[in-house]
Formats: sequence, C-alpha cells, structure tokens
Amino acid sequence: MEFNQPVPELPVSDVEKAQDYYQRRLGFKIEWIYPSKEVGAVSNGDTAIFFRKREGAFEPAVNWVYCGDLDQSYNDLTGSGANIVEGIEDKPWGIRQFTVRDLDGNIFYFHQG
Repeated sequence: MEFNQPVPELPVSDVEKAQDYYQRRLGFKIEWIYPSKEVGAVSNGDTAIFFRKREGAFEPAVNWVYCGDLDQSYNDLTGSGANIVEGIEDKPWGIRQFTVRDLDGNIFYFHQG
C-alpha cells in the first residue's frame, strides 16, 4: 500500500476570504471555488488545501508543515504579514519550530524537516 500527500480540508467562516489570505500572506495560488462559495481550494507546489465554509462555532484544525529552510520560511512569512503567533524556538522535544494562525484560528506548526 502506498499513500500520497494528504489534502487537508480546513473549516473556515468565509471561503473567499480564506483563499485571499492564503494567497496574499502564505504564498498560495487560488485554484477553484464552487459556485455556492462553500468549498474552494488553494495550492503551493505539491501542497493543496481545501476550505469548507462552516456556520457557527467550529474547532480549528492543527497542521504540521516540514520546511527545508525554517529561517527563510519564517522570514518570508513575517515579511508577507502572516499571523505568526510564536516565533522560532528550539523545543524541548528536539525540533525547531514557529507557529502561524490563519483568519479562522487554524494552526500551522512549521518545523525543520
């Protein structure tokens, strides 16, 4: 059995706003959005993310992103205005990481892979 890279589907309050944020702040390309504007996607290289509109309260998703150059990724995202909620730190469990939160509270832990 062989698996390819999974595609996360993140809960968001507004798919178009999420796509815009990921494009302007995180370097993604907008791929598509359903006419109902309830589901859409963005991509960056081999990475794709789907968004699904949620009504009311929802639990944000947690995502782990491996980076080849953590410092460069941090600098790029800082320069783009991404919402970095924790700067680069050496963690007690042996990895170096920083944390980004999107408009809907979804968390991305970036770390050296």
